[in-house]
Amino acid sequence: MKLTKWLALLLIVGGVLFIGYGVFSIVDTKAQTENSKNEAEKAIQSHDIEEWVDKDSERIVPPIGDAVGLLEIDKIDGTLPIVEGTDPDDLEKGVGHYKGSYYPDENGQIVLSGHRDTVFRRAGELAIGDELRIVLPHGEFSYKITSTKIVDADDRTIITLDNTKEELILTTCYPFSYIGNAPERYIIYAERV
Repeated sequence: MKLTKWLALLLIVGGVLFIGYGVFSIVDTKAQTENSKNEAEKAIQSHDIEEWVDKDSERIVPPIGDAVGLLEIDKIDGTLPIVEGTDPDDLEKGVGHYKGSYYPDENGQIVLSGHRDTVFRRAGELAIGDELRIVLPHGEFSYKITSTKIVDADDRTIITLDNTKEELILTTCYPFSYIGNAPERYIIYAERV
């Protein structure tokens, strides 16, 4: 009987620790996202991107982890910070800009990624024709959703870094309600308006 009580106590303590870690993770991610949003707003107000422009390619290349702008999605009341990079630490701060992809006015694919359970938790509500806006220190750029698709998690064909036309691509894990590492990706394509 004593062993059963100890086992029950151990399970309760383990459950409390597991739930506590989950709550801490959610609170920490929200705090990091809010901090990145404030940094992005300051960057936008400065109107200065000179420090980010690569002199050789004349492309915008911010340091990894820097908040560079905002992704505004009116349909879901979203104002999300855009952070350079898509590593796990970057994605905890907001929507990650895929390194090597383009920025508006650079005539190429703009690839933004985010977690389905944080910044893109309402991405499934978006539909063809909805508007997305990218706000950066040097301007505001509007896009209209043209299509969506679902691909395998390891499918890299959606990112071609094509530099023949400007296109915004949002990526997140799918299915939205999946627990654990999702097996697919939900892709949203949008064109400049």
